[in-house]
Amino acid sequence: MASGIFAIHKDGELVELTSSTFESEDLLQTMIERYPQILAGDQVDPDNPRRWLVVLREAGIPDAADSGTRWSLDHLLVDQEGVPTLVEVKRSTDTRIRREVVGQRQVGRIIYSSICRTL
Repeated sequence: MASGIFAIHKDGELVELTSSTFESEDLLQTMIERYPQILAGDQVDPDNPRRWLVVLREAGIPDAADSGTRWSLDHLLVDQEGVPTLVEVKRSTDTRIRREVVGQRQVGRIIYSSICRTL
């Protein structure tokens, strides 16, 4: 038998699921907002998998307590221990992915600090 992922239909038929890309970043963001459990919490800690709660989606983040929005965050989640997780969604076909995500990682500490001050 193949090593894929399968679904069993109500009629008992076994169907192999195939991998496909998301049509848009918005579709993936909506799925994460509705079903945060699709994020692999067991990869963080197999003995105590993360379970996330979505706090914000598409949040504007200031760089200082009294400033306007400077950055945008796709999702702010917290896990069962209250640890925040910042999620930025990028499609692998997006040519900006490497440049923007690396740049966003550089400001991650600033964003985290700003979020904590504004919540």
